[in-house]
Amino acid sequence: MRAYGSLLAVNGVDFSVREGELRSIIGPNGAGKTTFFRLISGEVPPTSGRIWFKDREVTGMRQHAIARLGVAKSYQITSVFPHLTVFENVRVAAQGSAQALDFWRRADSLAEARARADEVLTTVGLSPKSHLLAAQLSHGEQRHLELAIALAANPVLLLLDEPTAGMSPEETDETMVLIGELRARRTIILVEHKMKLVMKISDRITVLHQGQVLADGTPEEIRANETVQRTYLGAS
Repeated sequence: MRAYGSLLAVNGVDFSVREGELRSIIGPNGAGKTTFFRLISGEVPPTSGRIWFKDREVTGMRQHAIARLGVAKSYQITSVFPHLTVFENVRVAAQGSAQALDFWRRADSLAEARARADEVLTTVGLSPKSHLLAAQLSHGEQRHLELAIALAANPVLLLLDEPTAGMSPEETDETMVLIGELRARRTIILVEHKMKLVMKISDRITVLHQGQVLADGTPEEIRANETVQRTYLGAS
């Protein structure tokens, strides 16, 4: 549970994800999706209840400590360093994931971080633009850059908060193909409002409403759920 005064933003949510699963979280605005993501990533601690990751309790652990365990998150609002190059954005993230940092070492001498940045940029299709400033990228490309930053630490659990927000239909299709490729190597929890995409890509879907789990099941089960239809999908 996570309370803000008398408001229960997340209340009594019992949630688990299998390794290798792509789980989507949907729900109307104010359902508690963002707060739930913040709890998982360690941005805020729960008011009550416990959080576990890979047989280890992480309740109350700080965000950077949870990230060290293999959890990475991309945000709903694009967050990149606009005045660094695309490559530098990802290299900084790769350096930050190192177990030990040497602040007196030249950044361009960190071969491992450079190799990881090159690998990740190839994965997200940004290698040809690695020399550009992040500010020169299109919105969709900046979203892919943010995804590359999250991948730089080679996480086992990837949290994606509305990764296609503000994208054109073409950019959205490209992003969902990319996410589909990433799912082969890691567990993904996805918050997304585009229902057609959610139904197409998800293994399971959890529906939140007023901070609680309204339904949980396969895309077919969620599509057929009358309560979900009335509350969220708009069916009468």
